[in-house]
Amino acid sequence: MSSLPVIPKEAPFSEPERLWLNGFLAGLFSRGEAQSGVQTGLVVHAASLPILILYGTQTGGAEGLAKRFAKEVNQGGGAARAVSMEDHSTLEWSQERRVLLVASTYGEGEPPDSALGFWNWLCAENAPRMEEVEYSVLALGDTNYAEFCKFGRQLDARFEDLGAKRVAERAECDADPAEIAASWWAGVREWVFAKTNPVSNEPFNGSVGSNKTVLPEAQTVPEASAAAPYGKHNPFPGVLLRNVSLSRAGSAKTVRHFEISLEGSGLSYQPGDALGVVPTNCPELVEQILLAVHCDGEEAVQLKDVGEVSLRMALQRYLNLGRPTKDVLALAGGVTPDGQGSVSDPPAEDMDLLDLLQGRKFRGSPQEFVTACRRLQPRLYSISSSPKAHPGQVHLTVGVVQYEVAGRLRKGVCSTFLAERASLVPVPVFIHETRSFRLPEDSTLPIIMVGPGTGIAPFRAFLEERRATGAGGSNWLFFGDQKRACDFLYEEELCAFLKDGYLTRLDLAFSRDGAEKVYVQHRMREEGRELWEWLERGAHFYVCGDASRMAKDVEAQLLEIIQLHGAKTQGTAREYLAALRKAGRYQRDVY
Repeated sequence: MSSLPVIPKEAPFSEPERLWLNGFLAGLFSRGEAQSGVQTGLVVHAASLPILILYGTQTGGAEGLAKRFAKEVNQGGGAARAVSMEDHSTLEWSQERRVLLVASTYGEGEPPDSALGFWNWLCAENAPRMEEVEYSVLALGDTNYAEFCKFGRQLDARFEDLGAKRVAERAECDADPAEIAASWWAGVREWVFAKTNPVSNEPFNGSVGSNKTVLPEAQTVPEASAAAPYGKHNPFPGVLLRNVSLSRAGSAKTVRHFEISLEGSGLSYQPGDALGVVPTNCPELVEQILLAVHCDGEEAVQLKDVGEVSLRMALQRYLNLGRPTKDVLALAGGVTPDGQGSVSDPPAEDMDLLDLLQGRKFRGSPQEFVTACRRLQPRLYSISSSPKAHPGQVHLTVGVVQYEVAGRLRKGVCSTFLAERASLVPVPVFIHETRSFRLPEDSTLPIIMVGPGTGIAPFRAFLEERRATGAGGSNWLFFGDQKRACDFLYEEELCAFLKDGYLTRLDLAFSRDGAEKVYVQHRMREEGRELWEWLERGAHFYVCGDASRMAKDVEAQLLEIIQLHGAKTQGTAREYLAALRKAGRYQRDVY
């Protein structure tokens, strides 16, 4: 048997390129040997058309999935590469034939920051036609937001508009993507591997390799056990150490500071990361729902990955009691043709499970009920502490959500769990790494932080970290809220940072203290010239807070400052901002 040529690891090719070339040579030589009657036993699909896995991510979830999918393809003998959407301009699109898109939706239905340029390019009038492209979309989102998976849906529709052929239906994942991502991967996996050999033009015979559905290793859900490391699927039972109000008398809001012990967890984090909190539902709400479905709560039900529990426990610990699913709507007798339920019901967007069930005859069994409900998901909060300043602890800055609809008080699931019940029970937590929101590696570089309201959280952590490490870079914070007298969060601490020099500048905007409303973007405009000078000195610019209005207004003001004080056109100002984003100097943590 003749030996096959192999591209050595030290050759000047990336790993995906080397794998593809080895596959190409394997296919070429296997064809010649097969014609001479020699059985090589080679993996024929190693010469299949390469796969481009394009990802758009904000917190790293889509990137992690894309890279693990690519790893499985390459280990299985195929050729795949995972590429960020922000690097779309480096691709030769006329050569791409098979594309998988893994994309999250951020803020109020927006593309992740890393995908903005790609989306604008894709929507341009001169976007390339894609009649020869085959594709599928895995969309990541969170059903707590109205625009669930909007960007993934937009990508799917746009690729179709450009002539691409969909090979598998789009999958939409909630906050925990493991199960749906596995199902989607199972659907595309056969297409990934069973493809015509471009050299021999012979179809893949499927004789080598497994067709078993395999979820990439880091997404496999392990059974939680005392021996397993603590993480998302085995949260650490933290202890709430402090729960204090940051809002003073007269505030229209309730913002609280929480401190949770991580002692003995083995968990570590960096400033910019988020803490995942696994809440339980309000016991009073659970009892009201049990009354509405005429159950006593002791009925036994089965939950996937949990086993048998009582209906009360299922409602309190495992089920989402917010917006009802279509399956729950059906069990509750459906809705009127206008989709609003009965005349006395609140608007559909405010309807929760209790709204739907009250006054209706529920037709399902307890098991059908729990099967029809969505699962309760963890909540992610920006961490507001530095581990160097508070070893063994993690701090949160949380607005406690409470409001009234149709005469009934509604409570935010996790914020009221922390505020009202977390002192009585362990607080299940895990660290969510956020690699896209980090302090600069060079601690001498200046930073500009814009964080109104609870958006102050990661910047408190940044300042604590810079002080703990003796960082030499200047720090500028724009903070705002409603009233200085009652909404100046961490006032004493920020004044102390100013006094000791670790907060170089503090610009404040309290919208309800004057005749005209003043927001952080107005303070930015007033200091536009100096802000531009900081950017030219290499400053990193950070934004944290509301995505629907604040973050958009701040970006619009930043573009105006770049254009005005940088003497740029509107177009070149956008290019400047895009370059900042690509260099990691413009980072956002918005929600």
